Amino acid sequence: MDLHFVEPNLAELDALESEVLACAIWEDVRPCDGVAALCDWRLNGTISGLIRSGYLTGVAGEVVMVPGRPRLTFDKVLLFGAGPRGGFDDMRFRNVMRHMIDTIADLRTRIAVVQLPGRQTDLIRPERAADMLLETVSRDERRRNDVWTLVEPGTARRRIQQQMVEERRRIRYD
Repeated sequence: MDLHFVEPNLAELDALESEVLACAIWEDVRPCDGVAALCDWRLNGTISGLIRSGYLTGVAGEVVMVPGRPRLTFDKVLLFGAGPRGGFDDMRFRNVMRHMIDTIADLRTRIAVVQLPGRQTDLIRPERAADMLLETVSRDERRRNDVWTLVEPGTARRRIQQQMVEERRRIRYD
């Protein structure tokens, strides 16, 4: 998997062309936060409307696809339920992330913009999130050539990149 990065703001997201943008929403946080909130604003409250109607709940295991165009540069916005924000842990991160990976693969999409679950509110360290993503993808032959652009602020991006450099160095010298 090839990783790129983008800042979590609409100006930078607008500069990207990708078929899919994927992010997580919480079951118990309203209004939604992170990239989902940015998309909701740009889509004139479409996501909030889905939440109010009960069609989108944020329950773990849920996925809802919303058309992104013409207001966003993405064809599809995938909203993954991450369950309640409290008690979010590595296991739930892995479950939501695996659901993201499988759904994006089922859509036959090789290029995606993704905000990893829990990263919108720093519930998981950026290095840990990236490590678990790469560990999971390394076991999946279908995903090894994918290109994902992770939505991360500059400080987290640098921490992830440094972690990846150190990991490569460790592997080379082991």
